[in-house]
Amino acid sequence: MSSEPRREQLLNAADRVVQREGPGASMNAIAAEAGITKPILYRHFGDRNGLIRSLTDRHTAGLLSAVRAALAEPLERRDRVEHVLDTYLAAIESRPQVYRLLTHPEPGDPTGAGNALAPALRQIADEITKAIQGEVDLGAESPLLSETWGRSITGMVLAAGDWWLEQRPCPRARMVQALADLLWGRLAAAGTLPSAVNHPET
Repeated sequence: MSSEPRREQLLNAADRVVQREGPGASMNAIAAEAGITKPILYRHFGDRNGLIRSLTDRHTAGLLSAVRAALAEPLERRDRVEHVLDTYLAAIESRPQVYRLLTHPEPGDPTGAGNALAPALRQIADEITKAIQGEVDLGAESPLLSETWGRSITGMVLAAGDWWLEQRPCPRARMVQALADLLWGRLAAAGTLPSAVNHPET
C-alpha cells in the first residue's frame, strides 16, 4: 500500500483509540489497534508528536470545511445562524475525546496538541466576519462591528460548546436555540445589504 493511504489507515486507528482512551492514548495502543508494531508508526509520523499533529490537522481541517459549508448555505438569516451553530456542536459531539485533545492540553504535554484548535478558530472567526460584512447592513461602523462580532461569536460558541459537551445540560437542538436566541437581537434588527439580496449564496 502506498504511503498516503497507509497513513490514513493509521490515523483512523489513532482516531479510534483516542475516542476510547482520551487524549493520553499511547503509541502502543494505537499500534495494536492498527495491527502493526510501533516502529511502523514512527516510520510514518516520526514520533508521537508527529502523529498527534497529523491527527489534529485532519480534524481542524474537517471542522473548518464544515463551518464554511454551513455559512454558504442559501438560508434565511436565523436559519443560517442555527445551521452554523448546529454544525459546530455536532462536530464536537461526534468526537468528544478528539475535541478534548484539540482544546485541553495535558500537564506537561510537549506536543501543543491542546492548543491545536486555535488556528482553526481564528479562521472560523474570519469566515463569520466576512459573512456579516457581506450580508448585514451595520452602517458606518460595519468594519468594526463585523470584526468584533465574528471574534465574539466564535469565542462564545467555543466556551458554551465546551461547557455543553462536559455537562450535557440539554439536547443539542436546545443548545443551538439558546445560543441563537442570544445572538439574534441585533442581527434581527439589522437590514440586509443589496449585494446579499442579489447573491443569497454569498
